[in-house]
Amino acid sequence: MFTSVRTTWALFLGLTFIMLGNGLQGTLLGVRATQEGFSTGLIGFVMAGYYAGFLLGSMLAPRMVKRVGHVRVFAALASVASMSVLLHVIIIDPWAWFAMRLITGFSYAGLYVVAESWLNDRATNETRGAVLSVYMFVVLIGMGAGQFLLNLADTRGFELFVLSSVIISFAVVPILLDTAPAPKFDTPSSVGLLELYRLSPLGVVASLATGAAHGTLFGLGAVYAGGIGLSVPSISLFMSMIFLGGIVSQLPLGRLSDHFDRRKVLTGVTFMAALFALGGAFWGTQSPLLLFGFIALFGAMCLPLYSLCLAHTNDHLTQDQMVAASGTLYIFVGIGASIGPIIAAYLMQVTGTQSYFFFLAAVHGGIGAFAVYRMTRREAPALADQGQATAVASPLTTVSSLLSARSLRDSMDRDLAEMSRSRLGRR
Repeated sequence: MFTSVRTTWALFLGLTFIMLGNGLQGTLLGVRATQEGFSTGLIGFVMAGYYAGFLLGSMLAPRMVKRVGHVRVFAALASVASMSVLLHVIIIDPWAWFAMRLITGFSYAGLYVVAESWLNDRATNETRGAVLSVYMFVVLIGMGAGQFLLNLADTRGFELFVLSSVIISFAVVPILLDTAPAPKFDTPSSVGLLELYRLSPLGVVASLATGAAHGTLFGLGAVYAGGIGLSVPSISLFMSMIFLGGIVSQLPLGRLSDHFDRRKVLTGVTFMAALFALGGAFWGTQSPLLLFGFIALFGAMCLPLYSLCLAHTNDHLTQDQMVAASGTLYIFVGIGASIGPIIAAYLMQVTGTQSYFFFLAAVHGGIGAFAVYRMTRREAPALADQGQATAVASPLTTVSSLLSARSLRDSMDRDLAEMSRSRLGRR
C-alpha cells in the first residue's frame, strides 16, 4: 500500500487541492449569495446549476478524454474552473452565477474523470482496496478542510474567490509534472434507464432521492446556517461536521451491508437519517452543540447512501452489466441533485429556513418507506450472492461508486473500472 501511495503522490496531492477548492467555493457562494440579497429560491436555482453541469460533464467528458487525452483535458478544465470562480465576484447576478456554476460542475466532472482514471491505472489487484480507501479519506478530508478556509478573509470581499481560484489552478501542477504515461481509456457501454429500473426499482428510486438529498445538503447548507444566524466560522464548522460524520460511518456501514440483507441496512440508515434531520429541525436551533451533533449524525447516515444504493443494485445485475449500470444510476443521482435544491429552496423561502431539515427528513423517510414496500415484492438475494462491498465517497463529491462483487478479487477488479466509469456512463 505504501508503495502504491508513494507512486501516486502527485495524484493524491492534486485531488487534495481539487477538493479544498471545491469545498471552499461551494460554501462561499452560499454565504455570499445571502449577503448579496439573493432570495432563497434564487440561491437554490444557482446551486442546482453545479449539479446540472456535473451531470452534463459526466456524459461528455469521456469523449473529450478519448479524443485529446487525459493531460490536455485536465489542464483545460482546471483553467476553465479557475476562471469561473473569479467571474462570480466580477459579475454579481443570479443568472450569471447559475451559468458559472454550470461551467464549474462541468469542469469538475472532467477533472475527476482524469484524476480517478489516472489513480486507478496505478493500482493493482493487491493494492486497489487500500488505495481506494486512502482516496476516500483524501476526498472527504479535503472537502471538510475546505470549509475552514472560509475564515481566512471577509466573505464580502474578493480574496476568498481568488484563493479558491489559486487552489484549483495549483491542483493541475502535480498532474502535469507526473512523468508516468497517461492511462488508456475506453468509453463504456450503457444500460438504459427503464431497463435499470426494471432490474432494481429500489436502487433507482433511492439513488434519485439520494441525489436530491445530497444536492440540498451541500448546496443549501450554508444558506440554512446563515439564515439561523450563525457566524461565518460557525457556518464553516457546520458544513465540516457533515463530512466528519461521513468519514466515520462509510466503511462500517458498507461492511454491515455485506453481512445482512442490504435493503434492511438501507432502510435503517434512511429512517435514522430522517430522525436526525427532524432532531436538527426541532432542537438544533436551541444550541450550536446540538445543531452540530445532529448534522454530524445526519451526515454519517446520509453520505454512505449512494454506496448502499449501488451495492443493492449490483446484487441484481450480472457481472458484465455492473460498470455500465453504475453510469446510468449516476444519471438518476444527477437528476435528483439538480432538482432537490430548487424544491428545498422554494420551501425554505415560503415556510422558513427549518424546511431545510424537514425536506431532508421527508426525502429520507420516503426512501425508507419505498424500501419497506420493495421488501414485500421481492426476496432478498442470498448473502453468498450479495458479495462484498467497499465503501467510497459520495458521487456528488467524487463521482466514485461502491461495487458489490461475488468475490474479493472480482470486487477489486471492478472497483478499478467503476471509479473511472461511474461518472462516465452515458445514455
